[in-house]
Amino acid sequence: MINSYIELVKAYPVYSAMLQFALLGTLGDLIGRWIIDRKITLPPGKLTIPFKMIEWAFLAILIKYAFAGFNGFVDALVSHDLLPEPGHFTRAFAVSTAMNLQFGPFLVMMHRLLDNLITGQPNWQNIDKGFMSLLWFWIPAHTVTFTLDKPLQIGLAALWSIVLGIILGFYNRRPPNA
Repeated sequence: MINSYIELVKAYPVYSAMLQFALLGTLGDLIGRWIIDRKITLPPGKLTIPFKMIEWAFLAILIKYAFAGFNGFVDALVSHDLLPEPGHFTRAFAVSTAMNLQFGPFLVMMHRLLDNLITGQPNWQNIDKGFMSLLWFWIPAHTVTFTLDKPLQIGLAALWSIVLGIILGFYNRRPPNA
């Protein structure tokens, strides 16, 4: 089964990233909402879930290219003697840190902008929490991600979306009967 998954990811790197994030990113959003609301409900509007899946598929393209680009960025820093030759874990940490500090803020803002377009309501509340998640969640999570073989990285990144949805759901949970 894992070999079939790896072959699919190798054969269709962008499409498989889009599919994984469309499913898992949307599920992470839904689970987070269910935890906050203390009940399982579908979002209002028949098109909300399909639009969320399209949003996550689009974000997956950006993420897939960022993964490749920031691996190359770290390689370039090493080749220009601007970063010492890292070991496996420190290289993963360097790629994760560079990506999340440079690309991460753009992705947080793009994600919120797209959420606002889907809901039709401007909401920039707590955007600072999104930026802070780059430090306390995404740098450590992607450090683990970048220790894996490349075909497994996007799948784990998409799974992290569910984990963050759960964490944020509990963090933002409303009191009972609120």
